[in-house]
Amino acid sequence: MSHLTFRSLCPEDLEQVSAIDSRTVGQPRREFFKKRLTVAMAAPEAFITCAACADEIVKGYAFARVQDGDFGSTRTVAVLDVLGVDPEARGQGLGKALLNGIEQRMAKKNIAILRTEIDWTNHDMTRFFSANDFTLAPIQIVGRDTSELPENVEEISAVKMDGYWQVHGAGGNDYDTLSRDRVLIRSLKEDDLLDIVRIDRKLSGRDRTAYYRSKFQEMLVESGIRVSLVAEKKDLVAGFIMARLDYGEFGKPIHTAVIDTIGVHPAEQGTGVGQALLAQLLINLSTLQVESLRTQIQWNQAGLHKFLQGCGFAPSQRLVLNKNIQESA
Repeated sequence: MSHLTFRSLCPEDLEQVSAIDSRTVGQPRREFFKKRLTVAMAAPEAFITCAACADEIVKGYAFARVQDGDFGSTRTVAVLDVLGVDPEARGQGLGKALLNGIEQRMAKKNIAILRTEIDWTNHDMTRFFSANDFTLAPIQIVGRDTSELPENVEEISAVKMDGYWQVHGAGGNDYDTLSRDRVLIRSLKEDDLLDIVRIDRKLSGRDRTAYYRSKFQEMLVESGIRVSLVAEKKDLVAGFIMARLDYGEFGKPIHTAVIDTIGVHPAEQGTGVGQALLAQLLINLSTLQVESLRTQIQWNQAGLHKFLQGCGFAPSQRLVLNKNIQESA
């Protein structure tokens, strides 16, 4: 390891990173890494990267997203979702060294929690993260297929995820009537930013313009297919759902979409806007031949569990792991 140097990734690393990923995953994903590097360079506050190099040759790399509000969280965390090591350099502790590089960069940004997501059947990854002081997070991943939302979904009152997931009302098939007759559901676009920030400010009490600006960059630039939606009533944005297509943990191909955030304007809560957004998202994903949809919820959010269960969501075979880098320092 003494011959290696560590630095942040740069656009010139694209070909080497893509080549390592192709040898690891078994298929080229150059466009994915090109977009990821483009967004990371454009919004450095939203990503943390690390490259391990020997004589300027990349031997390993890691990407972590900085999340501030995704899945209703009130804490800023770094989420590791890409970690790659050249097959010829494995067995030398390079994975652990890349983790240390990410953690050092997190400390400079005053971010204490490093999070990742794995399939519980991936025993190699489970052993790796366990050996590096990760523990099970108090978060559950739930998911469902992309078949249409049942017409008779029972809504419950006062359901929210730290102010960001607002879906409550009288129940029944209101979402169907609403989406066709009173609410326009359309794709998210660039000039929706100020309206989304306005709704979020009412829900969270915080001005998170910088966070949503980087989120828009991710959704509209990095994502090859745009799936995030906005609800309009009387030409005003009434709610939104931020979703993205997932490449699977550490580059494994998977046909899944992920919901990061749903927000509904306080004046429109209880009218079925949240259900209308979810219903349209499922229809769109099914048309795109995306097979499943998932999100994360805190283990003690009983009301949200009940709502999502009524919408056909069930526990996933995936685990969320946390590491407190301050405690492990």
